[in-house]
Amino acid sequence: MLSQYLPIAALLVLAVLFAALSFGASRLLAPRRPHDRKLAPYECGIIPSRETPERFPVRFFLVAMIFIVFDIEIIFFYPWAVAHRGIGLFGLVAVLIFSFAVFESFVYLIGNGALEWGPVAEVRQAVSRRFGSDVVRPGVRQVGLEGRTPASPPGESAS
Repeated sequence: MLSQYLPIAALLVLAVLFAALSFGASRLLAPRRPHDRKLAPYECGIIPSRETPERFPVRFFLVAMIFIVFDIEIIFFYPWAVAHRGIGLFGLVAVLIFSFAVFESFVYLIGNGALEWGPVAEVRQAVSRRFGSDVVRPGVRQVGLEGRTPASPPGESAS
């Protein structure tokens, strides 16, 4: 009975021994010459010369969330595609509801400008300030704005 666990125990002992030897060798053999560049936070090889002027924009995180949502969608679609005949109509309805929820969140994120940044967004904002907001806004934003005030461009306060 106990002999069944012997390979697991041997592997655990080998893993701990390997980790301890690696840390010990690193401590003995690694050069020790600390200076301000080595002690600074790692920024892809670029030495920071000043503090960052602003935080990451929310759109950066919205794009990351879009990526995660579509990643999860693909992960759920693969097993459904493999077993779609076995789960029948229930599986089809479940995947349609899931797809609708994903599509609805994608439309919401596009409507809030999650994919608008960089020079194109700056040009759109400049043109909309000069000629009016209806000239350059995408079609998704124009749907359902009756009775609501449109979102103000970044940097302006809604009043």
